[in-house]
Amino acid sequence: MNPLVDQYLLEGCGRCKLAGTPKCKVHHWTAPLIELRRIVLSGGFTEERKWGMPTYTWNGKNVIILAAFKENCVISFLKGALLTDPKNLLVVPGENSQSTSFIRFTDIKQVLKLETAIKTFLKEAKLIEESGKKVITKKADEMEIPDELNTAFKKQPSLKKAFYALTPGRQRGYILHFTGAKQSATRVSRIEKCVPRILEGKGIQD
Repeated sequence: MNPLVDQYLLEGCGRCKLAGTPKCKVHHWTAPLIELRRIVLSGGFTEERKWGMPTYTWNGKNVIILAAFKENCVISFLKGALLTDPKNLLVVPGENSQSTSFIRFTDIKQVLKLETAIKTFLKEAKLIEESGKKVITKKADEMEIPDELNTAFKKQPSLKKAFYALTPGRQRGYILHFTGAKQSATRVSRIEKCVPRILEGKGIQD
C-alpha cells in the first residue's frame, strides 16, 4: 500500500478547495473505495498516486484509476475498450472516450457483489498490457455502424436524420455504447433506449 493513497482516502485528491473537509467527494465514498483498493491490490498491481488519484500500474504502464465523483465512485480501466464484457458492466465515460471504461459504485455492497467480475477484468487488463495491445481510435465517420442501428434507421428514417445531425463526438459516443454490447439483442435494447435522446439531439451523456 502506498502512503500517498492513504493520504488520498483521508484528505481527498487535493484538487479543489474542499480537500481535507467533510464535504470532499472522497469522503462520500470512502468505504467502497477502500474495498476497490483491496481488490486491485490483490491482483498484484503497483499502487501509485497520479493526477491526485489512486493509480495502478503493471509493467510500468497505467492500467487502473480509482476516482470519486459527486454521485458515485468508479474503477476506471484505461484500456477498457479491449476488455471482454459479457455482462455489459463497463460504461463509457463520455462521448469522446474510445479507450477508457469504468464501473460506477454508490455503496460497498455493489463492490462486493461484483468482486469476482472485477478480478476477471484485472486479469485480462494485465494480459492486455503484457501483449502490447493498443486501442485504435477512430473518427465518427470512420466507425462502422452496427447492423442493428442500420435496421433501426430503415424502420425510422427520422432517427437516421437526427443521428447524423448530431456532432461527430455524440455520434461516436452512441456507436461506442451500442457496439460495446457483445449480443445483438443487447445492442437492439441499447438502441431502443437511446432513440428518444437521439431524436432530441442529445448525446449519451447529456
